[in-house]
Amino acid sequence: MTDQPTKQKLWGGRFTGKTDPLMHAFNQSLKYDQRMHAADIRGSIAYAKALRRVGLLTEEEEVKMTQGLDAVGREWATGQFQPAADDEDIHTANERRLSELIGSLGGKLHTGRSRNDQVATDMRLWLLGEVDDIESSLKGLVRIMVERADKERDILLPGYTHLQRGQPIRWSHFLLSHAFSFRNDLERLQQLIPRISVLPLGSGALAGNPFSIDREFLAKELGFTSLAENSMWGVGDRDFIVEFLMWSSLTMTHMSRLAEDLIIYSTAEFGFVTLSDAYSTGSSMMPQKKNPDSLELLRGKSGRIFGDMAGFMMTLKGLPSTYNKDLQEDKEPLFDTVDNISASLKIAEGVIATMEVHGEKMQQALTMDVLATDLADYLVRKGVPFRETHHVSGRAVALAEARKCQLNGLSVEDYKGLHEKFSDDVVEVFDFEASVERRTSIGGPSRKTLDRQIAVLRAALDQK
Repeated sequence: MTDQPTKQKLWGGRFTGKTDPLMHAFNQSLKYDQRMHAADIRGSIAYAKALRRVGLLTEEEEVKMTQGLDAVGREWATGQFQPAADDEDIHTANERRLSELIGSLGGKLHTGRSRNDQVATDMRLWLLGEVDDIESSLKGLVRIMVERADKERDILLPGYTHLQRGQPIRWSHFLLSHAFSFRNDLERLQQLIPRISVLPLGSGALAGNPFSIDREFLAKELGFTSLAENSMWGVGDRDFIVEFLMWSSLTMTHMSRLAEDLIIYSTAEFGFVTLSDAYSTGSSMMPQKKNPDSLELLRGKSGRIFGDMAGFMMTLKGLPSTYNKDLQEDKEPLFDTVDNISASLKIAEGVIATMEVHGEKMQQALTMDVLATDLADYLVRKGVPFRETHHVSGRAVALAEARKCQLNGLSVEDYKGLHEKFSDDVVEVFDFEASVERRTSIGGPSRKTLDRQIAVLRAALDQK
């Protein structure tokens, strides 16, 4: 006896044999793509309107179909939607439920539409909504860094290169150095949005729509800023996902570097900052421990998100044109990345907002050797070439080390012995505040240059 076609599946007419249950489970994506249910409903409502505009639905049919789709959407929103065993993905689940509610009319919804252009539309719609939230969270992080920098500009600390003390800076300058990385991330995200906001709907399976569907109407109805100009590209393109994953990887790289700095600064050896209890945990064995787990997780999430990007790139690189089932593997890395970067930005904002800064510990870490460059600059201002002053300053450091004292522990006569251009005013070099305030070129740590940096960042936050 010949099996009947598997009509419950959208592609069932071609097949008479049953699907292996293992293959059904292997093929099914509803367990994770159901989070696009609202985007799928929204796209279908717009498509129903487009079908009526070309006479493929009557006005009454469009109203009935839209009401049915709204009802399906409410079921998802209230947790009442009941998936069926044969639902492969969010698209088949929604269409199956629509047909249960409005009868055979539901079968008209797929006229001229393929899951190929449907899923590409859903993913772009869904990601656009998520990017709005991510952009807001990123701005929140930058804003709290700017506000703390504005209020805490009196605090001085050593600036480090190679994790060795280099020159004195302001705590505000340190915070803003990270804020500018995130400012660039904000700009890149805003530049990415137009490339996400491209409408594939109406591209069909690969060769376009045969019913003269008004795609410009669809783009306007769904809020897309442009539409896919080539149907084959429209159904097969996932560059917008790759770009978002790349953007997330770079943003989380910046997050990881900030986390690393603060982890180091929070150690007992530094003691520059203390994390709030809300963002710390303890040890199961050592009662005294207060671990910066929030920062360590932020550092760890960066590797996870980079892995999502690298894994999907490997999936994408060998695919032939248009849609292939491999592209089903775009969703889980995208969803995972969105979830983790969204949480990371909010956690980082909380950490920065609530951490305690110990200005006195930072001040104690300032030793006179961080003014060695200022000592060289002193001679430069008296006409000595920098290469010579650098050597002289180095000899002063060596002399202080030999005498087991700080640079300001050497006498004026000691300095005069090192170079004839030293005079009594050399003692004015040994002032950390004055050192910082001398650096007034754009980008420096002086109060004047910090005002400019803060203004630049605040302007970036105000841009749409």
